[in-house]
Amino acid sequence: MALLEGVMQTPEDAAVIRQLLERGWSQRRIARELGISRHTVSRYRNLGDWQPYDSRRRSGQLDEHRQWLQQQFEQHHGNAEVLRQELLKHKGIVVSLRTVERAVQAWRQALRQSRQATVRYETRPGQQLQADFGELWVLIGGVRTKVHLCVLTLGYSRRQVVRVFRQQRQRHWLQALEEAFRIWDGVPEQVLIDNAKALVTLHNPVTGELVINPVFAAFARHWGFKPKACWPHRPQTKGKDERGVGYVKRGGLAGHRFDTWGQMEGHLEWWNREIADLRIHGTTGEKPLERFQRAEAGALLPLNGKPSYLAEQEFSRRVAKDCCVQVEGNWYSVPAALVRQSVTVQIRDQQVLIRQGGRIVARHCRQHANQRSRQVIASHWEGLIPQRAIEAANGAIADVVELDAVRRSSLARPLSDYAAVVAEVG
Repeated sequence: MALLEGVMQTPEDAAVIRQLLERGWSQRRIARELGISRHTVSRYRNLGDWQPYDSRRRSGQLDEHRQWLQQQFEQHHGNAEVLRQELLKHKGIVVSLRTVERAVQAWRQALRQSRQATVRYETRPGQQLQADFGELWVLIGGVRTKVHLCVLTLGYSRRQVVRVFRQQRQRHWLQALEEAFRIWDGVPEQVLIDNAKALVTLHNPVTGELVINPVFAAFARHWGFKPKACWPHRPQTKGKDERGVGYVKRGGLAGHRFDTWGQMEGHLEWWNREIADLRIHGTTGEKPLERFQRAEAGALLPLNGKPSYLAEQEFSRRVAKDCCVQVEGNWYSVPAALVRQSVTVQIRDQQVLIRQGGRIVARHCRQHANQRSRQVIASHWEGLIPQRAIEAANGAIADVVELDAVRRSSLARPLSDYAAVVAEVG
């Protein structure tokens, strides 16, 4: 952070100087950190409150365009060279890069200040949960594997829930949040997220317009919390969780090797319960679990037996020409007569129900997401290939089959290819 020397400083600038003085910083250290002279620091220390400079700013070539220029500055994140090009393109003004840099210097210092200097914002019990994802490479079964780490941190108690996934998709955000609500037996008033595409459709840093993804908005209504998003390019807004992700990486996973994915999940459960929950937190001076039990558990919104949002999903799918619909990275069969038609898919109680016109046309057991498995009810292929071939490939289980050869093939191949595969198995 640096405050512009020789230009009128704002009340916020003066407040930063006073806060650093109150924290015991020397005038020399403050001047070096903020990019100002020790005389300026001393003057604001003696004044106590903010006062403007008496001198007037010298008029310049770009004065009449300052409002437009500031909008462009914010849009292009302070890039002076781009601003110089925009002045030529839209205003026909030819200026040097140095002229533009002088014109925007105060805004640049304010931008740097907003990115680097923050005043800690504490939330009351039950008010806010901060959610974030991080990535880490971990040795699992001797293979270097990318792990997507979801860390959910309660703002008051700093108690956290950690989940690991092979990908970072919308469903993984929602799954981690639901599991955290169950563990804490309550829901916070707000959930603060970053601007992940899976959760935020639009967040304009110039206008402040925020559009939450419709699915995430429905999820929030279901559980009764208000979704909030960090200001773009400002991760400090959810600093508690940003630091929490780093803490899990360094303390929970760094240097560890695991034989299986499940072993890693078990280790993180133990570490979170026995280490993270019981440590003395550097900011609060308390153990997160004790602070949670004392003040935050009772402040959360009660669950009141509310069912899972993920267990009650409904959406439309178009039947592919192999008589299957794709759901969560897996394929489920429907009667061949429905090829290329639209059907309604419902996920309920770990079942995949497929309907058309209100009538259930297929019922499958829900598989783990992104396993790329193919669940085929034999009767759905009747008349397309010999029944004995299906039974042979199925190992004489006539209700549901999962064909490895089909699973390894393209997801949109013609039925004749699948018939050939089954005939070979027979």
